[in-house]
Amino acid sequence: MPDARNTLREIEELPDMGITLADGCRLSARVWRPVDADADPVPAILEYLPYRKRDGTCARDALTHPYFARRGYACIRVDMRGNGDSDGLMTDEYSAQELADAVEVVHWLAAQPWCSGAVGMMGISWGGFNSLQVAALAPDPLKAIITLCSTVDRFADDIHYKGGCLLNENLGWGATMWSYSSRAPDPALRPDWREIWLDRLEHEPFLPATWLRHQRRDAYWRHGSVCEDYGAIKAKVLAIGGWGDAYKNAVPQIVGNIPGSKGILGPWVHKYPHFAVPEPRIGFLQEALRWWDRWLKGIGTGVETDPASRVYLMDGVRPARWYETRPGRWLADPGTRPRRMHLTDAGLSETGAPLSRKVCSPQDCGAESGEYCAIWLGPELPGDQRRDDALSACFDSPPLTDDAAIVGAPRLRLRLASDRPQAQIAVRLCHVHPDGASTRITYGVLNLSHRDGAAEPTPLRPGREYDVELALDHIAYRVPAGHRLRVAASTACWPLVWPAPETATLTLTGGALDLPLCDAAATPGWTFPPPDADAPWRSRELRPASHLRRRETDLTTGTVHLAIEDDFGKLQDSDHGLIAGSVARERWSIHPDDPLSARGTCHWTGELERGDIRLRTEARCEMWSDATHFHLTARLRAYENDALVHDRTTTDRIERDHL
Repeated sequence: MPDARNTLREIEELPDMGITLADGCRLSARVWRPVDADADPVPAILEYLPYRKRDGTCARDALTHPYFARRGYACIRVDMRGNGDSDGLMTDEYSAQELADAVEVVHWLAAQPWCSGAVGMMGISWGGFNSLQVAALAPDPLKAIITLCSTVDRFADDIHYKGGCLLNENLGWGATMWSYSSRAPDPALRPDWREIWLDRLEHEPFLPATWLRHQRRDAYWRHGSVCEDYGAIKAKVLAIGGWGDAYKNAVPQIVGNIPGSKGILGPWVHKYPHFAVPEPRIGFLQEALRWWDRWLKGIGTGVETDPASRVYLMDGVRPARWYETRPGRWLADPGTRPRRMHLTDAGLSETGAPLSRKVCSPQDCGAESGEYCAIWLGPELPGDQRRDDALSACFDSPPLTDDAAIVGAPRLRLRLASDRPQAQIAVRLCHVHPDGASTRITYGVLNLSHRDGAAEPTPLRPGREYDVELALDHIAYRVPAGHRLRVAASTACWPLVWPAPETATLTLTGGALDLPLCDAAATPGWTFPPPDADAPWRSRELRPASHLRRRETDLTTGTVHLAIEDDFGKLQDSDHGLIAGSVARERWSIHPDDPLSARGTCHWTGELERGDIRLRTEARCEMWSDATHFHLTARLRAYENDALVHDRTTTDRIERDHL
């Protein structure tokens, strides 16, 4: 008798299925489902995003959702309230309204005659976040989720703050949403598109100011942070991340705290693993199907007996701003043993010895950090660290006598004093090659006012010694025998984090690095199926994409600039004809001697064309600071057929809170 799991079903696509919520707000959903689902109901898989299903996520949607639908699922890609083709306004990310809407959608799906009553939820980044957050609200029909590139702690591990330091991505990603959420619905789907658009333009909040008003881990950040109560999550969780992505720490935290959950960590940047880079890619859709079949259909696929963690151990390679592939091997449930190395005046040592080192980095130290979250497929990864190493206090090991397979989160303990009440420290763990090239393995940053916790920061007492601890990001990386390890400590990490208000000098008088080392040769391997996908999105290129990063130094003033330009191209959907394009530009400037010279500017252009309707938004913002306050300004202009129809400027002044 043939296996029903191998029988592909004929599917249909609904481009604009309306889901009307209890308050009358209509959400727009794109649906792929078997044509006979009314007679033979299927589980529903929800992906719930602000990123515009009609022109934003259609390339990845085409690869993914029809694949599951052909195998007996209804896949529902919903534009959140206030975005894309849906009604309403979005007030913030992961708001109580957003999550309540999602819970209502889950119950609505389960009640449809074409749904079996079982619902799954999946997504990457925003969709990975809210999958976890909705699971923590435990709607009964939600049986399983797949969360990719997400977090369990919105303050400690998102695009806003890291180690209590302000990430410049707070402005950069806020500018992205300022642009995305102010764009119009597709006029072909909504006769009232213009009314909806003008309402968004008038009321769309400038979110970086909202986020910057919460500079410590308060109730605002505890909302939606599932680490507050892992036990609230009853759905089965598959968590996936990439070593080249900002969001890798959540996977081991989920596996360690949610019973029955599974984790996969590959070499990838912020992308789904069936089309991610660097390669090797994996058969993510096949793995996901095993998860859905088991928990939404009750089919015995064996996922319960899979290793709790499958991680890709990357071979140590020379530094590069981009990799097409990363050599290495997959490990199943790797165990580790600790190895302690001491920071001494002579370098990294197996035994303790005196240490007395001062650290006072120029404000432009950190230029080789790369993007906080590599996503746009440009030259975004960390470069050769030698330039930043020269501006840091460095501690090198002797040449390693054996390979060192680092799997987990290295921890650094330091004893230090500061000459200023406010200071920060950035620590990079590097792989030093025999010719001196320096590859960043992993890193961490710490606002020293947050040394005892992020909820109640306290200033430093100048001259007093403190014991502090940094947990570096999780990683799986093999350093070959004969090469060296380096710990590089700096007081600046620009343009990754915003500087402290004064240049501080730290004095290090003690330190130890704890490395989680794995016996890779004795650890079982794992083999994934090759990547599979449905047919690619059909579109016509009207303008090619391009990505550049350019560093400039003004030789008259000494100011250093980083210019970022991401042109995502302009494309026309071959099925329904909508034309969309966008360009993002960022500029980050600082003088090496002056932390108060820091300035960031962002400018997004969004284009939408349908027949004789041509729409364009220009979203700009800027941020700078003095010793006591942050200053922000943002301007949103919109054009219909080149005529200005909206022009709004907002400004803000926000007090620094131990930052």
